Amino acid sequence: MVEQGVKAASLWESSMSENKNRKVSTVRTVPSKTARDIRLLVLDLDGTIVDESNCIRDSVAQTVALAQSRGVAVAIATGRRYQSSLPAYDLIGSTQPLICFEGGLIRDRNTGITHRHWPLEARVVAQILDHTQRLSLTGRLSVHFHIEDDLYVSNLNDASSKFFEGSTVVPIVVSDLRPLLNRATTKVMVLSDDVEIINRLSTHLKNSDSRTRIRKYKSIMLLEAFHPTANKRLAVKCLAEEIMALRPENVMAIGDDVSDIEMLEYAGIGVAMGNAPAAVKACADWVTSTIEKDGVAKAVERWILID
Repeated sequence: MVEQGVKAASLWESSMSENKNRKVSTVRTVPSKTARDIRLLVLDLDGTIVDESNCIRDSVAQTVALAQSRGVAVAIATGRRYQSSLPAYDLIGSTQPLICFEGGLIRDRNTGITHRHWPLEARVVAQILDHTQRLSLTGRLSVHFHIEDDLYVSNLNDASSKFFEGSTVVPIVVSDLRPLLNRATTKVMVLSDDVEIINRLSTHLKNSDSRTRIRKYKSIMLLEAFHPTANKRLAVKCLAEEIMALRPENVMAIGDDVSDIEMLEYAGIGVAMGNAPAAVKACADWVTSTIEKDGVAKAVERWILID
């Protein structure tokens, strides 16, 4: 995604887990005691509270504020990098540690303390570089390292130029990424306008110690690689149990993507957005409306703002 001007600020930027065999239902009744016990509301950003126009609807922000006024803490769990998550984080008034990079980093916005960080192993990053160099055809691949909150790029090709179009992100261009292998890399991102090259790279990385996913942005194909155990479930569990001394039944999580499945399964109440894929809905306790129809606001009203 690309950071661009939006209401209030610029907004942007699967490992295995236990299967609770939950069934999809828009009317399933979770015990009222569980609903009353919610102390932490965890929200995904893109597709959940941030729409395609990169805006957070007023109705959603107001409903989340009401939940906070009733003593419910609100946290963000997103695939975005840390800095790109802050505008949305600030807009909804969260004060909890921020979960970003699909659960690869938990950092406190107020103190700057990093509670948890799951970087890729240096040898795995080196393997990814080796594979990309073998597959790179006339500059068709662009490799990006996310280190701390800096973005290092070795080749600004057409795909990466399109990716950064209209963005406030300024990548650090280097001639060789290998000298950075001793740095803690949270995510490696590979961009190309050739889906076949990305698919071949994904095949090569299947046996590596990393968790990869492929997604599309405009006409660009992206392969993202994270630490194999980093996911939103692990990060939300850490936030809830280790940092806030809560239990799963005290947590409500809302998301729309397959990367949200683990945290929906972990939470006492896991809510899938109406615009989520079937696989996400199948793991949820409840399915709300789409983002265009204020799905988050309706879920919060249903499970938190109840009399």
